Amino acid sequence: MSKTVLTVDDSKMIQHMVGFTLKQAGFDVKQAFNGQNALDVLDGQKVDCIVTDLNMPGMDSLEFIKYLRQHPVYKTTPILMLTSEKDEIRKQAGRDAGATGWLVKPFNTDKLVNTIKKVTL
Repeated sequence: MSKTVLTVDDSKMIQHMVGFTLKQAGFDVKQAFNGQNALDVLDGQKVDCIVTDLNMPGMDSLEFIKYLRQHPVYKTTPILMLTSEKDEIRKQAGRDAGATGWLVKPFNTDKLVNTIKKVTL
């Protein structure tokens, strides 16, 4: 049975690239364009991993992650931030919100797939 990954990014190009990469690696992929849309897509359903951009309109990923970590279904779900931000303060804010890991755009496809595989064991 394949694992399900939710990707959250306001860039259609990034959504397409990440979605294509993960589908090629055998993952089922759900997609959303910001935190609020991701909550609507999830609708309480369990996923194996979430990959989210940091800066998005509406509900950004920090709010999104904090909200998820309060929900019993998502308390331990791996959440990876995939962002162009490299600032250590922003990384710490992601960790404080409950992010599992941090990957920088432009992303290496093998590293993305391997990281998801590692956190979903």
